[in-house]
Amino acid sequence: MNKTELVQAIAEKANLTKVQAKAALEATLEAMGGALKKGDKVALIGFGTFQVIKKDARQGINPATKEAIKIPAKKVVKFKAGAELAEMVNKK
Repeated sequence: MNKTELVQAIAEKANLTKVQAKAALEATLEAMGGALKKGDKVALIGFGTFQVIKKDARQGINPATKEAIKIPAKKVVKFKAGAELAEMVNKK
């Protein structure tokens, strides 16, 4: 599912126009991104939890040249699925 399809699904399920659904989705994503940027955890009960973690610098290997390379430290977003989402996905 891409963003356009998600907007369509939101519009149908929430009885909104596509314009309203797109605005709601963009506001949600902006709020979540802002919270993560500040270092906050975003927990959506039943869906999952997003949080920023630090990955330390490490050594790697360039697969093309087999030379050792240094991979710099960086922050990444980690997602852990909630119980309801995991159950929904595994439901037959």
